[in-house]
Amino acid sequence: MSQPLAGVRIIECSMLGPGAITTPLADMGAEVIKVESPSGDYIRRMTWPIVEGVSLMHLHISRGKESITLDLRTPEGAAVFKDLVRSADAVIEAMRPGGLARRGLGYDDLKAINPKIVFCTISGYGMTGPYKDMPSHGIAYDTWAGLVKPETDDEGFCYIPEHPSCGIYAGPLFGALGVLSGIIRARATGEGCQLEIAQSDAAASMDWLRSETWKAYERPEDEVTGNPSDNFERRAPGTAGMRDGVRYQFYVTSDDRHVLFMASEQEFWKNFCEGVGRPELFERWPGSQYGDHAKGNRELQAILREIFLTRTAAEWLAFGDEKNTPIAAVNTPQTIAEDPQFKDRFPWLPAEVLGAEQLPSPIKFVGEENPVPTKAPTVGQHTDEILARVLGYDEGKIASLRDSGALG
Repeated sequence: MSQPLAGVRIIECSMLGPGAITTPLADMGAEVIKVESPSGDYIRRMTWPIVEGVSLMHLHISRGKESITLDLRTPEGAAVFKDLVRSADAVIEAMRPGGLARRGLGYDDLKAINPKIVFCTISGYGMTGPYKDMPSHGIAYDTWAGLVKPETDDEGFCYIPEHPSCGIYAGPLFGALGVLSGIIRARATGEGCQLEIAQSDAAASMDWLRSETWKAYERPEDEVTGNPSDNFERRAPGTAGMRDGVRYQFYVTSDDRHVLFMASEQEFWKNFCEGVGRPELFERWPGSQYGDHAKGNRELQAILREIFLTRTAAEWLAFGDEKNTPIAAVNTPQTIAEDPQFKDRFPWLPAEVLGAEQLPSPIKFVGEENPVPTKAPTVGQHTDEILARVLGYDEGKIASLRDSGALG
C-alpha cells in the first residue's frame, strides 16, 4: 500500500531541533525537501552523542528527508525556492520568525505564486510577545513553562536536573498537526493559510493540568473543591497531589526494582486485596468508588510496602494482568529497551541504515508495516536530483545556477 502521506510535498527551512516538525510527516511518506544554506544546518555538529562524526540529533530529526543547498541571498537562489514552492503543499520556517520574509520569501510572497500554500513558522517563543526575538534553546521552553526546577548540588551550585524535554518535541508535534490541518483545508478549498507554533506555548499546553489547577484554585473554595474521596478537600495542584498517595504509589519489589501501584478505583482495590489473600484490608479501608488514593494513610502504606516486597517486579506485573489490578512497570531511559512491551512494539530502526539505532514512529496503521526511513542527508546531498526530478531543470540550467552561486 502507498504510504499515508504519499503525494504531500513540504519545503523545510530549518535550523536545529525545530526541524522535528516534519520528521513524523516524513516517516509517514511525505516528501520533505530541506533547503539549506551552502554552509548547512549546524545541527550535524550540535550536542551529544556524535555518531561517526554526525550528531544523533541530526540523524533522527532529518531522517527520511532530502537536502538541497540554495543561497537565498542571490536572486537565482530565491527564484529556485519559488519554483519549489509552486508544486508544494507547505513551507516550514523552523527558525526565528521572519527569516524568509527578509529574503522576499514570506507567506504573502509565496501565496502570490501558490494560493494553496500552507506556511508554518515554528520558533521558541512565537511571533508575538516581549520574548519573540530572544535567542533560546530547548530547555528554555520547559523552564518557562514551569516543567523543570533548578536544583542545587552539595557545593551550593545550581544545576539542571535530568528531565524529559517537552517543548522541543511537543511544539513540532502540534506544528505537524496544524500543517496537516491546513493542507486538508487547502486541498478542499484552494485557500492556503499561515500558522505559527511556539515551543514555549506547546510546553505549557502539554502540562495544562498543573497550571489550570492553580488557576482553578484562585476561585472560592465553595466553587472549586477536591474530589469526593478526599472529602472535597483540595489537594496540591496537578500531579503534586499524587505525592501522599498510598493506593496510587511506587513500591519496591523483592528484586529491588519498583512498580507503580494504581488501585485508586474501589473495584481494582478489592481485586488486589482478594488476590493477595488479604480481604480484611478492603473491609477495613474500602475507599471511595473512584479516585481514592488513601492519601496519607501511613499504616496502610507500611502494610503495602511489606506486601510488595514478597514478589519480583515481573511477578507483580503478571499478578496485575491476572487479577485486573493496574500495576505498571517502572523503567529508565536505559532499561526501557529490555521491557517486553517495548520489544514487542518498538523494534529499533537499524544503525546500518540510519547511522544510529533509532525509535520508529509510534503511529501504526493496522495491517500495514511502516517502511524504514532513509538516512538523514548530508548538506546538499540531493541538490541536482531535486532540481531535475521536481523542477525538470536540465544539466545546462543546473550548471548555470552553480556558476551563479545560487547553489553555493
